Amino acid sequence: MHELKEKITGVALAALLALTAPGMARAEGEIAGDFDYYVLAMSWSPTWCALEGDARRSPQCDAERDAGWILHGLWPQYEDGWPSYCRTPHAPPPRSMTAGMAEVMGTAGLAWHQWKKHGTCSGLSAASYYEAAESAFEAVVLPDIFTRLSAPVTLPATVVEEAFLKDNPGLEPDMLTITCRAGRIQEARLCLSRALEPVPCGRDVVRDCTLEDALLDPVR
Repeated sequence: MHELKEKITGVALAALLALTAPGMARAEGEIAGDFDYYVLAMSWSPTWCALEGDARRSPQCDAERDAGWILHGLWPQYEDGWPSYCRTPHAPPPRSMTAGMAEVMGTAGLAWHQWKKHGTCSGLSAASYYEAAESAFEAVVLPDIFTRLSAPVTLPATVVEEAFLKDNPGLEPDMLTITCRAGRIQEARLCLSRALEPVPCGRDVVRDCTLEDALLDPVR
């Protein structure tokens, strides 16, 4: 037994720790409908465009789109971790359906990806999944103070959270988290029950951005 323990290298131990770390996705192909709650992810479009979208020449980033907060996705979540790419009896969405979601999700490509990775785990049909996602998104009052910016600003990420809480009195701080990426405000993520009612987030979701000088670009 002692010899066996000595054979465990640092690399193998690191891999084991990674596999048991909280907040990891579970194995792909899990059963649809087996989850605890949803995370409604709302992205600040100018951030995604600056970091990825412009290089891809995404139509989401065209100035005429006037995109601020967009629906990134509705993600089935466990209390610890999340399912992805689940086995589902439902047919994938036709192109006309994903194209119809581009108005709120930025592009048809994102709508398709969200179904494939997350929607398949909801237990819903594609049409019902998109309907639930859009309904949840439309129920949130998006702070318009950020859409009125005329120039980039730096601000504490907590200011963004406070704006959402102020405009949505039914929300508590532990139901919402603000994420950052590359020094920029990235997303607002709201935790919802399976009935799409706000609920406290699991420990792996509540990881608020702590930046005091996060960059927020204006809507184009």
